[in-house]
Amino acid sequence: MIDAIPAVDTKRIHRIFEAQQANQYNVAESSAKERIRKLQLLSDAVMKYRPEIREALYKDYRRPVAEVDLAEIFPITSKIKHAKRNLRSWMAPHKVATPRSLIGSSSWVHYEPKGVCLIISPWNYPIQLALGPLISAVAAGNTAIIKPSESTPHSSAMLRKIVEEVFEEKEVAVVEGDVDTATALLDLPFNHIFFTGSPEVGKIVMVAAAKNLASVTLELGGKSPTIVDETADIGTAASQITWTKYSNNGQICIAPDYVLVHESKLDAFVAAVKSRIREYYGENAAESDSYMRIINARNFRRVKSYLDDSIQAGAKVVHGGKTDASDNYIEPTVVTDLPLDSPLMQHEIFGPVMPVVPYRDLQEAIDLIRSKEKPLGLYIYSKSKQNVNRIIQSTRAGGTCINSNAVHFFNPNLPFGGSNNSGIGKTHGRFGFIAFSNERAVYKQILPSALDTLKPPYNDAKLKMIDMTIKWF
Repeated sequence: MIDAIPAVDTKRIHRIFEAQQANQYNVAESSAKERIRKLQLLSDAVMKYRPEIREALYKDYRRPVAEVDLAEIFPITSKIKHAKRNLRSWMAPHKVATPRSLIGSSSWVHYEPKGVCLIISPWNYPIQLALGPLISAVAAGNTAIIKPSESTPHSSAMLRKIVEEVFEEKEVAVVEGDVDTATALLDLPFNHIFFTGSPEVGKIVMVAAAKNLASVTLELGGKSPTIVDETADIGTAASQITWTKYSNNGQICIAPDYVLVHESKLDAFVAAVKSRIREYYGENAAESDSYMRIINARNFRRVKSYLDDSIQAGAKVVHGGKTDASDNYIEPTVVTDLPLDSPLMQHEIFGPVMPVVPYRDLQEAIDLIRSKEKPLGLYIYSKSKQNVNRIIQSTRAGGTCINSNAVHFFNPNLPFGGSNNSGIGKTHGRFGFIAFSNERAVYKQILPSALDTLKPPYNDAKLKMIDMTIKWF
């Protein structure tokens, strides 16, 4: 049994923070070999507790085993493998060119850890969205405190068990609790804060960070659109979009939030989506072992209110729509005929409801996307290179997939993150290593510098040399 949400343990929080502050330079001086060993121990622990992680996520909100393995376990183990292969090159000094005006010198970038870091992780992927940033923090040589979500208590307890088995508290620790615990942590002068969650809370985190001039990485969300144009393969589009939309019950920051479909393909697309829903979850998704639930009653009420209010405004449910408050259950739902000012088109849904909006001209779809905040993801289904290029050039988004949804998340060679309302900073692979590092400029004078001839006292000859420097260098 999981006890009630722990009360704020201010003494423990301050003890851990002070211990990590005192220990940060010892951790920073660790070699690539030592950091790789720690990452391997973390990977071993995740695999060791894989059955318990599955059980914890099922208890928290009925996550199917396949989705735990694919979306929680695999991202962690693959990120660790990638970091182990590349860490030595990431840590190595990066030489940069010397301009002619500085001949006789050399320069390079030295990557040093930022120091003591705070990782605030969300409930929708409670294991991998806590350990993913931790992998980057450890690779870069930082200490870290992880504050997991109180909405997934079994997963948070599992996370703490794994971390305590691998790390000493003075290097990495998990602090459980609710918003009061998060507030107590945010009062401390961390060197870097990595937050994953909503834009609204992201603003609070950024304000708190500003008080201590801490750098931030904000992984937020928003309404990620999908465009299905007149050239798209409807079968492929329906298959990919349906799977991504209803995985984790739609509670994914990079889920296709709404789908813009060329009017000539609308009926075929809706029919194909309905067919895929039945194929994936059966005639009654409530009985499917592959279909999850909304995380809690509060979020159930939020998504249901978006659906109900949009229907009242004129939206039409063409598939699903059934709900059960006692089980936080919302059927896989497809909605058409939505007024653009309806709640489903104004708010990030974060649930299993798919708005489908027809468009006549591609510019119409682009204009709709541009009328909203920059999304974390934007997806395009098209066989037209011209259409794809036009959409990418005419819109803004954190990341884009062509003829797929959300899979860019799994490529560690790509930066992951949003822009403005959908996030600040990038992570994954080398980008995550850099997020937790200070890129320190190092300049070394080897031969006497030509600049020495320009020191005071100034005279006409030196002014002429300065003029020549401005003109030629």
